[in-house]
Amino acid sequence: MEETAQVLGLIGDIYDAVLEPRLWTGVLERAASFVGGCAASIFWQDSIRNEGNVYYQFGADPQYVQLYFQKYVKLNPLNMTYLTLDVGEVSSNSIMISPAEFFETRFYREWVQPQGWIDNAFAILDKSATSFGAFNVFRHERDGLADEDALRRLRLMTPHLRRAALIGKVVDLKASAAATFADMLDALAAGIFLLDATGRVVHANAAGRDIFAAGDMLRSVGGRLIARDPQVNRVLHASFTATEHGDAAVGAQGIAVPLIARNGKRHVAHLLNLTSGERRRSGIAVAATVAMFVHKAALETPSRSEAIARAYKLTPTELRVLLALIEVGGGGPEVAEALGIADATVKTHLSNLFRKTGVKHQADLVKVVAGFSSPLID
Repeated sequence: MEETAQVLGLIGDIYDAVLEPRLWTGVLERAASFVGGCAASIFWQDSIRNEGNVYYQFGADPQYVQLYFQKYVKLNPLNMTYLTLDVGEVSSNSIMISPAEFFETRFYREWVQPQGWIDNAFAILDKSATSFGAFNVFRHERDGLADEDALRRLRLMTPHLRRAALIGKVVDLKASAAATFADMLDALAAGIFLLDATGRVVHANAAGRDIFAAGDMLRSVGGRLIARDPQVNRVLHASFTATEHGDAAVGAQGIAVPLIARNGKRHVAHLLNLTSGERRRSGIAVAATVAMFVHKAALETPSRSEAIARAYKLTPTELRVLLALIEVGGGGPEVAEALGIADATVKTHLSNLFRKTGVKHQADLVKVVAGFSSPLID
């Protein structure tokens, strides 16, 4: 019962932070404690350009955060591996790479260990061909490696973290006053609909009214929102009804509902419950129980690294060594130095790469990678 109460409280806090971003630090502190860690962050990283940004964090030294993107991101052994994971997937550093191998890396010795950390548990919240967004909980040495209980707890939060992150990506609400909420919505490019539990439209912003006027993906029939696709309509209205029962009831359903126009253009809808916590007290359209955000869907293509890893069944470290060969432009010793691992470790992974790809020379490995290049893949 105690854990259930903690989860329900956290879920409500997560959705409150969507409308009031200053709450995120406290949310991350409670989330880190719930998962069993000492620090947490929501961040974005481009694994090809080796750049990124930490949007919200708790418990991390700002100096080390800055050093990560300045110097150590390219040394992170999981840098490219994140791109092979599915959106919504929960894992840990110690699952993706053996602790013994991780502890010998320069990344661990110079960036992780000085902070007293030993592992992390993370969830992929969003992903493109070259970048990803994630929620990360760092484990201190006293916490030990992330165990199944830590991952189970993180899975309970992940659907709600995903929805919060996606809505935040569509529209940055910041701390807009409730009195000007409708005016603020009209200035946004995304279509936004405030609805009650039956799907009755309480308010639609300018972009939302344009969507209704087109009479394509979504229509207003008798004052209720109706999706052209019957299956999508059922999913949406089930989610609208669920909002009456609180944040947890919405669950994973409706995280990203696809909407396809007659001309083939793809859009996606995200739902935010308005019946709990700070959202209800904000006075936003009192009759509304849910906000629906509709925007164009980005083109999703697999990353080159993801395609290669799946084609040859490469482990995360094998993929990392293969890509380092291309980036470094040298042999085993140069790769070992760049990745901060032992020469013997690189030789082992090179042997596995030759066996799995069916080639015999490093030059042929370069050709394997080149064969996965295209205008639609990084």
